[in-house]
Amino acid sequence: MLLDSLERKFDLVREERPAPRGSVDWGGYANRQISRGHFLQVPCQFPDLRDDCRLRSAIRFAVEVHLGSLETQRFAGIYVLQLIEHCLRLIDRLRDVVPQRPHPAEIFGWMRARLKSDSYSAGIEAIEWTAEERGLGGSSDLRGLAWSMSMEEFFEAWAEVIVAGVSRRSGGVLKTGRLRETVVPISWDPPYLGSQKSLVPDVVLEREDLTLIVDAKYKQHWEEMQQSHWRNLDESIRERHREDLLQVLAYSTTARTPRVAVCLAYPCREDTWLSLRERRQLFHRATVPAHNRRIEVMLTAFPLSPRLLDEVVSETASQIGRSDL
Repeated sequence: MLLDSLERKFDLVREERPAPRGSVDWGGYANRQISRGHFLQVPCQFPDLRDDCRLRSAIRFAVEVHLGSLETQRFAGIYVLQLIEHCLRLIDRLRDVVPQRPHPAEIFGWMRARLKSDSYSAGIEAIEWTAEERGLGGSSDLRGLAWSMSMEEFFEAWAEVIVAGVSRRSGGVLKTGRLRETVVPISWDPPYLGSQKSLVPDVVLEREDLTLIVDAKYKQHWEEMQQSHWRNLDESIRERHREDLLQVLAYSTTARTPRVAVCLAYPCREDTWLSLRERRQLFHRATVPAHNRRIEVMLTAFPLSPRLLDEVVSETASQIGRSDL
């Protein structure tokens, strides 16, 4: 995080202090302070090691821009509210500075800083995008991602981030529906205009021994199924879950590896995920016989929490490494 990786530097500070420090404006002290009886308010100028105030002002500017965008989407879901709370916490940490739009020359100077970390570079780039009103900082979808993005698309993208992390740990080739890399055409004979023309899994991880297919569903099924027995669930919820399950099983027919695992991933709150992990209920697994092989089915939940990303990736990677089904 940029705010945690700021380098301190010497700034020339002007303050009224109870004792002389650095260069003292004795004329101002005699004319203004002594004449008013302010003997312990000595106007001084001195170098002091402090956080970069201009960069902190730019960070606050960027955060407030994003907060304004998020405020317009309060009813889009709980994760937007969590992002709003995160922005407010950052603004509280920056309450000592005034938000200021950075000048391009300042951004260029920050980007040329020595010994910069990945989080520092990414943070400066985010400020640049925000100041130039592109990417997440603006309303245009031509050069970046706009806040008009649906929560379904957002959750699919988050699932892609998680599976990409699994790929880096366990190996394999990652393919995504977003880039149209997972499209499997459906050929109708004769051609039928009124039905589905292809299967498009959200994320596919392929290895020589395994195909992992993940379908992200931005629905509350997971929370509801954790709180109620299957027989007590509303019939509409059960029917939608059946449809999800049949869809991901249809995706399994496109795989050619000896082992095939399909996974339905639903969103959940951070505290729910931590509780499920503690109770060892993060993954529910089953098998479906398919001629000379078995299809492994997994149900799980992904929290939209960047701070838990490594843990979610680790838990998911350990699950696909199991071979006890």
